[in-house]
Amino acid sequence: MTALTDLTLAAMRRGLAARDFSATELTAAHVAAVEANRHLNAFIVETPDIAADQARAADAALAAGTAGPLAGIPLGIKDLFCTKGVQTTAGSKILKGFIPPYESTVSGKLLADGAVMLGKLNMDEFAMGSSNETSAYGRVISPWKAQDGSNRELVPGGSSGGSSAAVSARLCAGATGTDTGGSIRQPAAFTGIAGIKPTYGRCSRWGVGAFASSLDQAGPMARTVEDCALLLTSMCGYDPKDSTSLDVPVPDFAAGLTGDLRGKRIGVPREYRLDGMDPTIAALWDQGLAWLRAAGAEIVDVSLPHTSYALPAYYIIAPAEASSNLARYDGVRYGQRVTPPGGNLGDMYAATRAAGFGAEVKRRIMIGTYVLSAGFYDAYYTQAQKVRALIARDFELAWQHCDLLLTPTAPSAAFAFGDKADPLAMYLNDVFTVPSSLAGLPAMSVPAGLSLDGLPLGLQIIGRPLDEALVLDAGLAIERAAGFTARPGLAG
Repeated sequence: MTALTDLTLAAMRRGLAARDFSATELTAAHVAAVEANRHLNAFIVETPDIAADQARAADAALAAGTAGPLAGIPLGIKDLFCTKGVQTTAGSKILKGFIPPYESTVSGKLLADGAVMLGKLNMDEFAMGSSNETSAYGRVISPWKAQDGSNRELVPGGSSGGSSAAVSARLCAGATGTDTGGSIRQPAAFTGIAGIKPTYGRCSRWGVGAFASSLDQAGPMARTVEDCALLLTSMCGYDPKDSTSLDVPVPDFAAGLTGDLRGKRIGVPREYRLDGMDPTIAALWDQGLAWLRAAGAEIVDVSLPHTSYALPAYYIIAPAEASSNLARYDGVRYGQRVTPPGGNLGDMYAATRAAGFGAEVKRRIMIGTYVLSAGFYDAYYTQAQKVRALIARDFELAWQHCDLLLTPTAPSAAFAFGDKADPLAMYLNDVFTVPSSLAGLPAMSVPAGLSLDGLPLGLQIIGRPLDEALVLDAGLAIERAAGFTARPGLAG
């Protein structure tokens, strides 16, 4: 019999409905997997007792015929989502010990549909990072190893690195992630799983720690496209507590999956063909286009002329919003407080923030404060917002010629810790994911192949606003054609 932790989320649902196993048994298997793989450091907080209680409630609901669509499914929750009664730190020392008295809308919707919470997943501090090296609670280690004999520990991507590592290592059936500039898609690509960033506003941001409010968006991470679709249906929906929440119907994304792309046009943005692109990634991109053509799609060339300005604009806008959002962490209202002897209020602010924030968060706050300052606001922030509008218009014009775009997810496979010590080199990880974030578009990464060293590589599908259904269909077509079955070595 297939181990319970090896089942997909959809298969778990079928097994629970058929009484092949109980939610209690399923949860116990995942709790054991979490304990056996603590060396990955994927979880900041484990909640086995809460999970056991929720599993028993799911079993009772299944027996009574009142179970929700995710009854008994064990999930991990990224530590950016507030969870009532369970520590939420955003990966930062400044929030160590913070116990929210409320539940984020997204995690609350998952729990209301019967999901079981295994714990809080590790992440880059305040979602600022692409490698999960900036967490105050230690780096997350990818369960994958390169087949080059080096045995070096690899990054799981970021900021949702705990989520990607836990899903890839079969520690949970799925996980929540957040994506500001690629933090669902890039870690999904690095660890051989699927992840979708929905249209900005599809999922409520209420109760989610803010990094860059005009960019942050929650989304699911799981091992298959269908699993992502199941989670996304539960996560989406209008929330009056979030002023950016979209009041639009939420389809049953999984029920609508076909993988049929007949009559659809897939755009290939010529600006994404970067000089010096890894030939393995370029070949995989071409293979992905062939797969979509075989699924019935027409391949067309398109232009997104302002693509080269996306990263510079993003790294002005995102730090600017971060500097504003993180001003609330001052040692007065909540979180850590450091009071220097004989100091005044200003000294307390400075000491608290110096001790509570890590280097990358401080760097982005400083950048953001600089570009918002009186002498530089128009020269930097205003110009970046104009560029953002041009990037959004590029996509709008492209939709006149195509229905979807296909690109690589990341410019490389997962790298070893310390390989990108230069912050600018790290920021380049987001070169393919940032443009769609600036435009607020739905975008998904699907595992499609392996690097020469045997590490996962992903392909990214970008869609029109609110067309997650077609993005998922294209993802399913790639998933079926790629037949990606590679998996990391696991403990226990």
